[in-house]
Amino acid sequence: MCGFLAEFSFENHRPTSAETFKNLLSLSAHRGPDSTRIESANNFQLGFNRLAILDISENGNQPKCSPTGRYHVVFNGEIYNYKHLAEIHHLDNLKSTSDTEVIMHLLDKEGVENTVALLNGMFALTIIDTQTNSCFLTRDFAGIKPLFYGINAYGVVSASQFDQVFKHDWFKTQLQLRAEVVKEYFGFGYMQAPNTIYDTIFQVNPGELVHVNYTGAITKTTIKSFPKAQSKEATDSTLKSVLQDTVERQLVSDVSVATFLSGGIDSPLISAYAKHAKPDIEAFTLKVNDPKLNESEIAKAYAEQLNLKLDIVSVDDTQLLESIDKHFEGFSEPFGDYSSIPTYVITREAKKRHTVMLSGDGGDELFFGYPRMRDVLNKRLWFKLPFPLRKLIAKLTNTLGITKTWAPYFKSFNAFVANKHLYLSQAILDKAFSKVSFSKEMNALYQFKNTSRKDVLQQLRWNEFYAHLQRVLVKVDRASMHHSLEVRVPFLDKAAIEKAWELSSELKDRSDLKLPLKSLLKNELPEQLINTKKMGFAVPLYDWLHNELKSDVQSFVFDKPFYGDSIMDVSVLRQYVEDFFNKKHHNSWGVWHIYAWQKWSNIHQ
Repeated sequence: MCGFLAEFSFENHRPTSAETFKNLLSLSAHRGPDSTRIESANNFQLGFNRLAILDISENGNQPKCSPTGRYHVVFNGEIYNYKHLAEIHHLDNLKSTSDTEVIMHLLDKEGVENTVALLNGMFALTIIDTQTNSCFLTRDFAGIKPLFYGINAYGVVSASQFDQVFKHDWFKTQLQLRAEVVKEYFGFGYMQAPNTIYDTIFQVNPGELVHVNYTGAITKTTIKSFPKAQSKEATDSTLKSVLQDTVERQLVSDVSVATFLSGGIDSPLISAYAKHAKPDIEAFTLKVNDPKLNESEIAKAYAEQLNLKLDIVSVDDTQLLESIDKHFEGFSEPFGDYSSIPTYVITREAKKRHTVMLSGDGGDELFFGYPRMRDVLNKRLWFKLPFPLRKLIAKLTNTLGITKTWAPYFKSFNAFVANKHLYLSQAILDKAFSKVSFSKEMNALYQFKNTSRKDVLQQLRWNEFYAHLQRVLVKVDRASMHHSLEVRVPFLDKAAIEKAWELSSELKDRSDLKLPLKSLLKNELPEQLINTKKMGFAVPLYDWLHNELKSDVQSFVFDKPFYGDSIMDVSVLRQYVEDFFNKKHHNSWGVWHIYAWQKWSNIHQ
C-alpha cells in the first residue's frame, strides 16, 4: 500500500524538472513513509512512496523494471494470489518475495492485458512499455485503490492522489471545472469515476485498462466487470468456503495485521474467519458517547464469544471535533461523507498498533444490506402507471391514509432510485446549476429496467457496487492512508465478488437483508447475540452544525469566496445553509456537502 506519481510525455515534450516532480511526489508521502525512490528517463518519470508490507527489505522497493528491461512500473496495493501465480507460471528466478516482483515477471511472459486479468487483489498500476513507447494505467476490479490521471498536449500524469495531478505544472494553469460533475458532488458527495471536477483530469474505472501511446491516442479496455443481469443461484455453504479462503489470503503480511470489529454483521464475520486462520489476531472498535451511535458494547460481546482480543478506542465528541480540520487534510479531493470523521479517528488509533487492518466493507452492497433496496422494490409498481395517473391515485390514497409515499411524484423510476442517493434534493441542485444535467456516466449508473422483482434487485446491487460503494472506498482509503495504514477488504476479493454475484434474494421482509451473511454468522455466534439493527458509523452532525461547528460553517460558506462561483448560483446554496440554521429544514448531510466543498477548496487549492 503506497502512493505514486508518474509522468509520460508525448512527442516533442519533456518531463518536468526533478525538483518539481519530487515536490509533487511528497504530497503522498503519508501513503508510504518507509521508502521514497524516483526513476527518470527521456520521456517518463516514476516516483514511489512505499509502505512496506510484503518483503519489507530494499528488494521490495519501487519503481521496478521487468527482467527484460521492457516494462517500468509503479504499483499501489496488494496482490493476494501472487504466490499461486508465481507457481503456475514457473517464476523461479525471483529476486524478492514481494507481489510486485511477480507482476514484473508476468509482464515479460504474458504482456500487460493478460497479466492484469490474472491479478486478484486491490491495485493501481502505471506501466511504461519502452518497446512500444506507451503508458498503461489500470485499477482493481472493485475500485478499492485510487488512480487519477490527467491528459493534455504535454502528456499523461497519473497518481494516487487528485492533488498530485491538478497541482502539476502541465495542468494547474489550465483547470476548468466541469459543471455537471460539480453538481454531482453536491448531490452525491463524491466524484464518480471516470470523472473528476476538472475537464482534463480523470479516474480509471474499476477493472479498466487505459492505454496511451506516444502520440496521445487513448484506448480503454474493460478487463473485468460484473454483470447487471440476473445470475444463477448458489449455496451458502459454497460462500462460506470462498470467504474463509479469501480472509486467509488477505492475512498474508510481513507486518502486524488486525481487524475492525463493529456491532453489525459484516466485520464480525470477517473477524471470526480471521480468528480461525490466525488465532492471535486482534480486533479494534470505536466507542463514542452517543448511545444511539455506540456499537462498542455489542462488539465487546462478539469478541468475548469469539475469544478475540479487542481494543476499544474511546473518543468523546471533543476529540472527534478536534480531528475535523486534520481529517480534511487527508482528503485531497472534494468529499462529503461525514462518517469520514470517525473513520479518520479509528484508523489513526489502529495505526498506533498495526500496519494492516481487515474491514467488512462491501457486505452491504454485495449481499443486499440496504433497506432502500426493499423500498424501491416495494414501490416499483407505481411506475407501471402513467405519471399523471399515479400522481392522482397517490394524492387520493395519501389523503385517505391508505399510503404515505412520495414515490409516485417522481417523473421516472430512474429518478426515484437516484433520489435515494442524493443528499441535496434534485430541486435545489437544479436551481443552483440551472440547465446543467448530470454527466452521461452518472446517468448510466441510474438506468433501470422496471421488470421482475428479482431483476430489479440485481440492477440495484449493480448500482450500489459501482456507485455508492465507490464513495465508501474513497472514505476508507483516504482516511486510513493519511495515517499510513493499509485496509484490506475481503468481501471485495475477486472470488468473493463472483460468488456473491451468484446469490440472489427477493427481500420480502427486513430479515432478508444480508441473509447469506447472517446465516454464516449464526455458525460463529449465538443467534440471540447477533445484532441486526444497522447503527452506522456516524457522529451527531445535526447538533454539531447547530452548535460547535456553526461559526466555522458560517465563515467558510458565507464569508469566504465560494469556489466555482462562475458555474453555479451560490446564493441558492447559501440560502439552503441559512434555512438549515433557521430550522426550515433538517438536512445536515446536504449542509455538510456544501461546507466540505469550501473546506476542500481552502485547504487544497
